[in-house]
Amino acid sequence: MGTLYLVRHGQASFGAADYDQLSGLGARQCHALGQWMRERGLRFEAVLRGTLRRHAQSLAALAEGYGELPAALEWPGLNEYDGAALIAAIHPQPLGRLDTPEAYRTHFRLLRQGLERWMAGETAPVGMPRYADFVAGITAALDHVRTAHEGDVLLVSSGGPIATAVGQVLGTAPAATIDLNMRIRNSALTEFAFTPRRHMLVSYNHLPHLDHPERREWETYS
Repeated sequence: MGTLYLVRHGQASFGAADYDQLSGLGARQCHALGQWMRERGLRFEAVLRGTLRRHAQSLAALAEGYGELPAALEWPGLNEYDGAALIAAIHPQPLGRLDTPEAYRTHFRLLRQGLERWMAGETAPVGMPRYADFVAGITAALDHVRTAHEGDVLLVSSGGPIATAVGQVLGTAPAATIDLNMRIRNSALTEFAFTPRRHMLVSYNHLPHLDHPERREWETYS
């Protein structure tokens, strides 16, 4: 039986013109996770990651803390959905700057509604796949791990794909999958045990590498 370690990217640049850029804190989060993995004695036989910049940067920071890792297999099906496109599909008016608590609340309320409509097949956000195809890209990565590997595998992606993977393994309803997505933290670790036949959830969304008094302020969600 193997273990798949799914890692959400570190803190990116929420509210900036280019979200797909790791912050300094995001790099430190992932570096600390790599150190924790090294200290645990984990040895990975394979690494998968999405193709977004924040995925590559997160893996690079993790590797700096861990040491040498196998060359990563880039997997586009592990890329995040487009939150702006989801919102625009149900709320075409501009939202303005995300510089107040109310603006943040409005953003995430609309994002949840956009996810609900997309998952139900009621919208077709510009530049995005159908939800069924989004899920297929993620399950294909899980199937690859099951059939190609037997030991520990590292996977670096985003909150949406990881929550979707958990939802597929547990058979959750769409609303529960969205709840999982909304609460996942930056650099959080999720673990699946796997056999050639299936994946089984071991843990979700934990931060063992930040369990230190000096890192109390390192917990972030975006």
